[in-house]
Amino acid sequence: MSVAHHPDVEPEWFKSSYSGGNATECLECARVTYGVLIRDSKDADGSFVAVGAGAWGRFVGGLRREQPTAPA
Repeated sequence: MSVAHHPDVEPEWFKSSYSGGNATECLECARVTYGVLIRDSKDADGSFVAVGAGAWGRFVGGLRREQPTAPA
């Protein structure tokens, strides 16, 4: 995983459909040929993190396997 600077081609950024209505705590992602880019939605002109496809797939797969527990 690395912090990267903006690529030559402008990526298409998107927020999760689960993001809340307030804009104070969102991340945005963009699909690229080698994986995904992740950035803070409040700093669109700043740096982003580049994650390879394999690492991203394992991360998302782990999230999907997790079953949320009800609060006590």
